[in-house]
Amino acid sequence: MSDSQSKPTVNHKWNSNTWLKMNKSQRLKRNIKKHKHSYILMAPYFSLFFLFTVFPVVISMILSLTYFNMLEFPRWVGWQNYARLFLEDDVFLIALKNTFLFAAITGPISYVACFVFAWLINEFRPKIRAFLTLIFFAPSISGNIFFIWLIIFSGDSYGYANGFLMRIGMIYEPIQWLQDPTYVLAIVMLVQLWLSLGTAFLAFIAGLQNIDQTLYEAASIDGIRNRWQELWYITLPSMRPQLMFGAVIQITMSFAVADVSMALAGFPSVQYAAHTIVTHLIDYGSIRFEMGYASAIATILFIIMMTTNLITQKLLRKVGE
Repeated sequence: MSDSQSKPTVNHKWNSNTWLKMNKSQRLKRNIKKHKHSYILMAPYFSLFFLFTVFPVVISMILSLTYFNMLEFPRWVGWQNYARLFLEDDVFLIALKNTFLFAAITGPISYVACFVFAWLINEFRPKIRAFLTLIFFAPSISGNIFFIWLIIFSGDSYGYANGFLMRIGMIYEPIQWLQDPTYVLAIVMLVQLWLSLGTAFLAFIAGLQNIDQTLYEAASIDGIRNRWQELWYITLPSMRPQLMFGAVIQITMSFAVADVSMALAGFPSVQYAAHTIVTHLIDYGSIRFEMGYASAIATILFIIMMTTNLITQKLLRKVGE
């Protein structure tokens, strides 16, 4: 017998015991080496992501600890900007209250509305479904269409809301809808809800279209008896990625509202009734050029949005359980 035949073959593949003995850095290096082609393909996206998303966020957090007026070199002030925000800036506290109230009302309502309308529209034939999708999606992609609502809530008798209410005898003189702190925030919420059927709505439509129909047939054999059980045990779990995406979009929209407020209520709004964190950020960042203070506002908003997103994603993971 030759030497080559007498020597046992050596298995050079890594077994599970060897993998467990490796530390994290060794595992990372081995994963990168094993999937190097995938990392190369993802490199352009991650480069742009870090350059235009991660890097600006980090720079903003650093600037929030400085005094920076765009003319002088940033001067370190530590936590002074944050102390000023919560202890001295009464307008920011109003903006914080308005933003949380706005997000707590419009966020869940718009999220549920996006799904319900998508679920209902999905039942129609393709041509009707495409037409209805366009109708519902159109307001979110239109340009500056706030003038429609400015006409509806005009403060004179020619405004549609005042004219209708005066005609039926509910009021006897025009209401200054957009100049009265009692009404202005509610009107802004109403318009934002009208505009909310956007990206999340399309994501839900796409998710419903991609559900494997054989799951419903199997579920009927396993004991699913009505549409509500199908919705909870099949539709929602099958759409979990789209539900996550829609939640992120709707939370971002509800916390980052600014254009609607400024277009309808002015800037600043009367008694800051429609003032939000983003409008406060625009005030200090784009008008006063107090970039350190504006960065502190942006950092607070970032923390709020990240916390809310994490809580929402944790709740959505329980869907269908």
